[in-house]
Amino acid sequence: MAKPTTSFTCAQCGAVHKKWAGRCDACGAWNSIAEEAPLSAGPASKSLGALRGRTLPLGDLSTEEAPPPRTSSGLEELDRVLGGGLVPASAILVGGDPGIGKSTLLLQAAAAFARSGLKCVYVSGEEASAQVRMRAQRLDLADAPVKLATETNLRDILTTLEAEKPDLAIIDSIQTMWADTVESAPGSVSQVRAAAHELTTFAKRRGTAVMLVGHVTKEGQIAGPRVVEHMVDTVLYFEGERGHQFRILRAVKNRFGPADEIGVFEMTGMGLSQVTNPSALFLSERDKPVAGAAVFAGIEGTRPVLTEVQALVAPSPLGTPRRTVVGLDAGRLSTTLAVLESRCGIPFAGLDVFLNVAGGMKVTEPAADLAVAAALLSAREDVALPADTVLFGEISLSGALRPVSQTENRLKEAQKLGFSQAIAPARSKLGGVPAGLKVRSMPDLTAFVGEMFGAG
Repeated sequence: MAKPTTSFTCAQCGAVHKKWAGRCDACGAWNSIAEEAPLSAGPASKSLGALRGRTLPLGDLSTEEAPPPRTSSGLEELDRVLGGGLVPASAILVGGDPGIGKSTLLLQAAAAFARSGLKCVYVSGEEASAQVRMRAQRLDLADAPVKLATETNLRDILTTLEAEKPDLAIIDSIQTMWADTVESAPGSVSQVRAAAHELTTFAKRRGTAVMLVGHVTKEGQIAGPRVVEHMVDTVLYFEGERGHQFRILRAVKNRFGPADEIGVFEMTGMGLSQVTNPSALFLSERDKPVAGAAVFAGIEGTRPVLTEVQALVAPSPLGTPRRTVVGLDAGRLSTTLAVLESRCGIPFAGLDVFLNVAGGMKVTEPAADLAVAAALLSAREDVALPADTVLFGEISLSGALRPVSQTENRLKEAQKLGFSQAIAPARSKLGGVPAGLKVRSMPDLTAFVGEMFGAG
């Protein structure tokens, strides 16, 4: 059998090299490559047949097991994103931009779970105990039965958790944890990977739910090795714009519930307050119809959410017109502009295009294509869309409008908020249309442009 070889790993990016070098070819960092021993180099590693382990119990696919028990926090928006409540022995990773409110959210969550009967321990590696207590007093949480500690040594933290046996442990943050068995600086790839592995293993072994706070890079991804997101059961992103008071808690991975579920919060002087009807909040500033605005009936996880897509089109003084997008995929905007020009004969050459989703919301589903096209055309022609109209539908490269999922839920949400007209793809499965709501079916983008703007 081949002899296990030693590898050399970059502590900054995790790239593996065959030999040591002063500079990592992958990320360009200097003096970041360290030697890593193979997983098993003992005599037993020469042959797997020499290893004797226990026989695994095997079951079939028809085996029925009870669903995992859940504990509700009393915060409906948080419970929704977690899939219905906190599951014992689960590992949850929460990421977000600096200053967005991650520590505030988790301190409020710890207090809510503690008041519901769980034993909670909050370990801060970034702030002193006095700072955390000041935040708790400001949020009126000082009387919550939450145990607090400040430490970065992973060995001491695990020893404390073994002794305390909490139901929920919150670690703020995983990048500040330091394992004395790993020869690298805190925050490095090796340290983050080791700390996440030890804490996740503790959660599974002791039945303690563990919440980890993770920093993000400038691209918006959680800093550190990608394997951390694979280790944990749930990955949550806390999103929002600094200039807006709204915060979105989004599940991008959840082994115990639906992914892409969102919870909406509002940042106030007393912390984060829940927003039970985000559609009404995102549309609250609509006074009268204006050119360049279209209401999109979207779906976030299992929840229908109505948001306003805003567009501004103006002559460009530059040789290359600007394309600025906030809250939407810039690639989808480029595709929509190309389809409008190629299939409908409406050019945007020489025009600056600015696109925004109101309220700091981020929309990722292709069903927003029709609302984006409507906002662009409304801004270009300076014609306001009817204020009582919502739109949804995916635009194909041929200009056809493709149906999207959960049409009935989108229509119900629109009718509940007082909209009387919806524009949808012609092949949509409508089911039961709510009373008082008229649905106008459009086969393709050309028909939509001709009917709504008198061109095509």
